[in-house]
Amino acid sequence: MTGTWLAAAVRTVPPESTQQALGYPSLFLLVLIGALVPVVPTGALVSSAAVVAFHQTAPFALALVFVTASLAAFLGDIALYWLGRRGMGSKNGSRWLEAIRSRAPEDRLTQAQEKLAEHGVAVLVLSRMVPAGRIPVMLACLMAKWPLRRFARGNLPACLAWAVTYQLIGILGGSLFDEPWEGVVAAIVLTVAVSAAPSVWRRVRGTTTKAKA
Repeated sequence: MTGTWLAAAVRTVPPESTQQALGYPSLFLLVLIGALVPVVPTGALVSSAAVVAFHQTAPFALALVFVTASLAAFLGDIALYWLGRRGMGSKNGSRWLEAIRSRAPEDRLTQAQEKLAEHGVAVLVLSRMVPAGRIPVMLACLMAKWPLRRFARGNLPACLAWAVTYQLIGILGGSLFDEPWEGVVAAIVLTVAVSAAPSVWRRVRGTTTKAKA
């Protein structure tokens, strides 16, 4: 009975060509939406897609995941920055600008402005790698009145580095297990751990500082 069920399940798995035809557009759309509305776990999406690509026999599957993810992240960032610039130039602002401001706490914004003034474009690359660091730096760029072209030049390597990092997490998870779904679970756990580590460290350091005071 179990063998029959497994055989039926295997037959229902779509071929690689179908997975690719559906997977890459879905990855592009979800990462794009995640860049515009920072609630979608885009890092976990890229890592999961990398796991699936790692287990596929099709050539250049991992390269296609990298291109798809980095392009979607770049276009999403550019679109959000453009919308933010329109809001900065409007007397009444815009809901997009308010959304950016609501996700940039005052202390994080001040820190981003200081680092942006000191290091310039390099801060954009780091902001993409640090969880919850992208929006404060983007708002700092908006307040510094960076033109869209300058932001795009700095944001391109940031998106490339981001895609590589989360894809490597996915490859690591995929290489540890024979089954793709096991690798996906491992990649998601690793991604969540990487994303949560900075905030946990800040809380621990804050608690330690208070205890010493």
